[in-house]
Amino acid sequence: MKYRKLGKNGPEISVIGFGSWAIGGAGWASAWGNQDDAQSVDSIRAALDAGINFYDTAAVYGLGHSEVVLGEALRGDRDKVVIATKCGLVWDEAGSITKSGAYDSVIREAEASLKRLGTDYIDLYQMHWPDSEVAAEETMRAMDKLVQDGKVRFVGVSNYNVEQLERSLTVRHVDSLQPPYSILRPAAEQELLPFCLANGIGVVAYSPLTSGLLSGNYTYDTKFGEDDWRSRNKAHTGEGLRSNVDRAEKLKVIAARYDITLPQLAVAYDLAHPALTSALVGVRKPSHILSVLPAIDVVLDEAVLAEIRAIAAG
Repeated sequence: MKYRKLGKNGPEISVIGFGSWAIGGAGWASAWGNQDDAQSVDSIRAALDAGINFYDTAAVYGLGHSEVVLGEALRGDRDKVVIATKCGLVWDEAGSITKSGAYDSVIREAEASLKRLGTDYIDLYQMHWPDSEVAAEETMRAMDKLVQDGKVRFVGVSNYNVEQLERSLTVRHVDSLQPPYSILRPAAEQELLPFCLANGIGVVAYSPLTSGLLSGNYTYDTKFGEDDWRSRNKAHTGEGLRSNVDRAEKLKVIAARYDITLPQLAVAYDLAHPALTSALVGVRKPSHILSVLPAIDVVLDEAVLAEIRAIAAG
């Protein structure tokens, strides 16, 4: 495994991170379908054995369940790992999810996450989505208080734009940004990644495989169950799916030249950007994480990167 420093102040983390969205299981609005907890634990342990030390989850994944599974699986190795979780999405008894970046909510959510994770501190605490009803400065003041109290070590944000980052930086340094970033979703390259690079903010990219579109396994006829959020997503259904499958087939030709898989190419593409610290790979079973590990040794030159971007744009 290889490691990079998270921004100018953060810890050394593995360049491939463990994404814990799917291990939240079924029964909530953005679920990936049923998930076997024992298989989730096996995946977490396999990643640790492979040298991965960065595990990312969120309170909302499975409405708390992902945090519980992750915490239990890593309990005996807490000092070996960097655990990242997120706040800002809260739910009621009916499972209805709303955004909340208010000071008191952030503090309260952190306490709940600490209990579910079974730990005294959170290594990286991130605001999951910006709350348009609450000033970014207020949210960041709550995050800073958690750091002062020793409950959080580093502070990050997810899905923020440059303006929201700038406002957050007036309160304290932001250690990391977690944006969607992949061959098929390259928008972060325009402003976000250069801004983070210039300001010492680490970048943890999520969905480098674009939620499976770059897995190499999809066809025009791929269908998702009703309990899988992708069944309601334009990129994964109808003409959107057909277009993305066509792009994936063209990208497989480039991967074959390197004697690697399409998922390995996708992760290598993300890691080629100088602003990137780590690429999060969503995991449901051990093979999902172990099969992409060779990507850390793949070097893509500028000509190939341009070729990849042309396919994505086409």
